[in-house]
Amino acid sequence: MSTFRFQALRKATDRKPVQVEELDRKSVIFGSNVFGDKAMRQFLTPEAYKAVKAAAEGVKIDRKIADYIALGMKEWALSKGVTHYTHWFQPLTGTTAEKHDAFFETFPDGSDPVEKFGGSQLVQQEPDASSFPNGGIRNTFEARGYTAWDPTSPAFIFGTTLCIPTVFVSYTGEALDNKTPLLRALQAVDAAAIEVAKYFDKNVKRVTPTLGWEQEYFLVDTALANSRPDLLATGRTLLGHTAAKGQQLDDHYFGSIPTRVLTYMRDLENECMLLGIPVKTRHNEVAPNQFELAPIFEEINLAVDHNSLLMDVMQKVAERHDFKVLFHEKPFKGVNGSGKHNNWSLATDTGINLLSPGKTPMSNLQFLTFFINTIKAVHDNEELLRASIASASNDHRLGANEAPPAIISVFIGQQLTKVLAELEGVSKGKLSPEEKTDLKLNVVGKLPDVLLDNTDRNRTSPFAFTGNKFEFRAVGSSANCAVSMTTLNTIVAKQLKDFKAEVDALIEKKDLKKDEAIFNVLREYIKQTKAILFEGDGYSDAWEKEAKKRGLSNHKTTPQALKAKVSKKTIALFEEMGVMNHVEVEARYEIELEEYMKKIQIEGRVLGDIARNHVVPTAIKYQNVLIENVKGLKEIFGKDFEKVAKEQISLIKEISEHIEGINTKVEKMTEERKKANALTSTEKMAEAYCDKVKPYFEEIRYHADKLELLVDDELWTLTKYRELLFTK
Repeated sequence: MSTFRFQALRKATDRKPVQVEELDRKSVIFGSNVFGDKAMRQFLTPEAYKAVKAAAEGVKIDRKIADYIALGMKEWALSKGVTHYTHWFQPLTGTTAEKHDAFFETFPDGSDPVEKFGGSQLVQQEPDASSFPNGGIRNTFEARGYTAWDPTSPAFIFGTTLCIPTVFVSYTGEALDNKTPLLRALQAVDAAAIEVAKYFDKNVKRVTPTLGWEQEYFLVDTALANSRPDLLATGRTLLGHTAAKGQQLDDHYFGSIPTRVLTYMRDLENECMLLGIPVKTRHNEVAPNQFELAPIFEEINLAVDHNSLLMDVMQKVAERHDFKVLFHEKPFKGVNGSGKHNNWSLATDTGINLLSPGKTPMSNLQFLTFFINTIKAVHDNEELLRASIASASNDHRLGANEAPPAIISVFIGQQLTKVLAELEGVSKGKLSPEEKTDLKLNVVGKLPDVLLDNTDRNRTSPFAFTGNKFEFRAVGSSANCAVSMTTLNTIVAKQLKDFKAEVDALIEKKDLKKDEAIFNVLREYIKQTKAILFEGDGYSDAWEKEAKKRGLSNHKTTPQALKAKVSKKTIALFEEMGVMNHVEVEARYEIELEEYMKKIQIEGRVLGDIARNHVVPTAIKYQNVLIENVKGLKEIFGKDFEKVAKEQISLIKEISEHIEGINTKVEKMTEERKKANALTSTEKMAEAYCDKVKPYFEEIRYHADKLELLVDDELWTLTKYRELLFTK
């Protein structure tokens, strides 16, 4: 097997960059494979075009019009060489799903076949759905599920397939996907934010949440990845001693992009441009062989679709370049893991970013209103927000020395902290003319100047304000953005709804002016949310102690964190805002626990297999070489051989101790796995895998990694960290 490792290394080092040609200027090719505005104007009737545009505003499309839309969409697709269509959706697996059907129809009378695609195929399909996670929403024998077209996200062509973004629901209407709750949350925050925005501008008719994600990832040569069973099966290395050189010199971060990687990035960007994914930034990240790309921000539903599509496209393009893309949050021990920073804001149809200060006191009061309400939403729902980014893979990253901790806090910077402190001093009730003037001119009116040089980020903060948006940095690199964004938009919608009720009550019952009422409510929010604001080092032990004093949660494991998803408070929240009913909430809790348990189960099986079938046999083989050496020395030196063979004998003993350690720990881990598997409750199984099975992983790894340092490099079968991380 060691020869397999060296063959893989030879393959990797002999690779030549794939030739990639620029198709045209990005502005020219952007969206060429998207059924967007330009294509719709060309291939749809004016009536059909208006119907699609109106659908984006929530107007239902008539079935007759749907036939015309389908006809135009089909003609456009056929003109580009498309042969199949699919309803492209996002089930609760965390990935995307598709079933391809040909634009091909035959007739019983033997007449010539035709390319056929009608409104019924566009609007709704019925995939089998029996094998998708459902969390008890329906029985396996009641497998019917429906995909329904989402006209707010344009159809696109990938390869020779027309992909139609859709929602996925059960026969009884419950959401079986990540898109449906997101769309409901976006409606909720739109409705709530409009009402608050109208305090400042009566012309606001729509508020759109926006998202700019930053996707981090690792690239490993395909041959090297294939030589590691753990990477293939789990997405991370379960064993492997850290390389002597890692990221300590910071020489990879923003460094010159390796040639093979750069050609991959160029090829990927070509695909993204054709698909309308507005990628803009590419660079080396901190860890060796770690990279990042980021787009221009978009409306959230489209941004989420684009990120899900991107992850699929990245893997497909990587195959052409003999790369394996790793999205796991912590694929390598000892170097930084990967996140997917979600930059979130709110924009009005009048062209205003509600989280960006303006030029007047009124626009700044509007900014402070949405800014403080967001902080209040996070403060009141920090456990739920933590639960929204919980996963087996993200547990490895949260709280490590390069990622935000499992404690949710908000960073706003020193200058904004001072602004809030001044607002906290607002008098209760009516304000004097002097107070109003002082507030508007000397506090609120100076916000743009205050923020001019205060848009830095605290990289240890999970939720940081960065000038005109909040950056949710705790989201994992493999996650579907929809889950965390559904939660964030729902809690903000609820908070804005409550804020509106409080302000209106002060205006009506206390006879306060609108600005006075707003200032009064914001003052109370500032007082109530101090615990969530933190400007210091989120990695420090001192913060854990301080957070505990403040009453903030610190759920370090997924089973612990997920409990917040099914609390009475959470269920009431999602039901009140019309985002999910209790069945949908409870189903997702069950699904995520099961996914966690299965991932740990798979890792345990793979670890036991590698440890016993790769590491131990290799160690024994090297031990036998040492034993033969000692025997030879005994023949030569006789009774004095022990002095001469002292180091070899010590090595033999040390290897035996580590072999014994591996075998003992693997047996104990296997027994704990059997006990966990015998449990009937998914919750108890997940907790058992977390608390009883997973702790053995590090213990087994300790012995295996020690053996890696002891055993002859020529015999070691597993590709090493220095090879995985530094082979360009």
